[in-house]
Amino acid sequence: MDKEFEKRKEILKQIIKELHAGSPLEELKQRFANFLTGLKPEEVALAEEELIKEGLPREEIRRLCDVHLAVLKESLEGGIRALPEGHPIAILMEEHKIMTSLAENLVALVSMLESESESNKVKEILDKVGHIAEDFIDSEKHYLREENVLFPLLEKHGVTEPPAIMWMEHDQIREKKKELYSLVGKYSEFFDKETVNFLKRVSKEIQDLLQSHFYKENSILFPTSLNLLSEGEWANARKDFDEIGYCCFTPPIPQKIERRELVPPIGEAKSEGDIMFETGSLSRDEIEAILNTLPVDITFVDANDSVKYFNKAENRIFVRTKSVIGRKVQMCHPQKSIHIVNKILESFRRGEKDVAEFWIQMNGRLIHIRYFPVRDKNGKYLGTMEVTQDVTEIKKLEGEKRLLDWIN
Repeated sequence: MDKEFEKRKEILKQIIKELHAGSPLEELKQRFANFLTGLKPEEVALAEEELIKEGLPREEIRRLCDVHLAVLKESLEGGIRALPEGHPIAILMEEHKIMTSLAENLVALVSMLESESESNKVKEILDKVGHIAEDFIDSEKHYLREENVLFPLLEKHGVTEPPAIMWMEHDQIREKKKELYSLVGKYSEFFDKETVNFLKRVSKEIQDLLQSHFYKENSILFPTSLNLLSEGEWANARKDFDEIGYCCFTPPIPQKIERRELVPPIGEAKSEGDIMFETGSLSRDEIEAILNTLPVDITFVDANDSVKYFNKAENRIFVRTKSVIGRKVQMCHPQKSIHIVNKILESFRRGEKDVAEFWIQMNGRLIHIRYFPVRDKNGKYLGTMEVTQDVTEIKKLEGEKRLLDWIN
């Protein structure tokens, strides 16, 4: 990076620090007027990145984000350039517009509930509120595309903290959406004053959260992405977007595009001897360790019905020894059930079934046994995988236990 860039970044960090200390917005605007002219979004992103690494709490940067964007609003260069139809950022921004409109409609509808007493009208309003709540629930795909496609690409270019801050806000939005959906699902026609007030508060909070969040992404995150990512990365991002899917309200997306091979793939650290897969690369040791760490027993039978592989999971349910390799799977079962085994295998070969499952009691434990046909990309039958799992404790699960509830 050139010296001018470093100088501008340091001044920007100073502005954010002074905001953190409580300096008035207008005073900072006046003091740094010359510097703020022609500011680039990626300069803001990198300044935030460095401040967090220097010790300013991520939550504090998130809290101050609206404030320092207010100072920089008039200075950020150009905004988003014209994008081709179907570009990942164009899709996200169009969804921003639709969700903003949904939030506005939600607030307006809830306000109507305050003065409406006729039951038919109340039901009509609640139906509309319910449809909006369902749209917001379906908007989860929007956030998943950002978190699982856009954010990792930015991280490969050294931008880690702004995506982390945006993810924090995604989780805030999710909590509010759950509140809304729970409230709407609980009541049909009757809403007392207290409930209407609660719904009004939640609706306004959703509107404010979305407005603030989308402004940050449109002003900083998206322009930064456009400046950093290559055409090949965008082509692959679009392919990943297609795989995750779109929201029920997303406008029609142009036809799918081909994934591009990046040379070299950014951020991909391959070791000699790694095996390349469609979704990454692993060494032989890593593959074996992963398979043996799976919380299930697996056995693979090839297209000729011969046992070809089994993993060595801890506390294996059914005994497997290396002597079984090459043995016909029919010989691994008692005579009375061989005809069923053959029926399952034939149904897989013909493409008639995609799973066969059974569960048994064994030594006081509930054992779930499933068979899956393994096919290549063209649908050719390669064999059958047996997956066996002790589900005794899983069956007892109730409620929720989230990542933040984990105790070391």
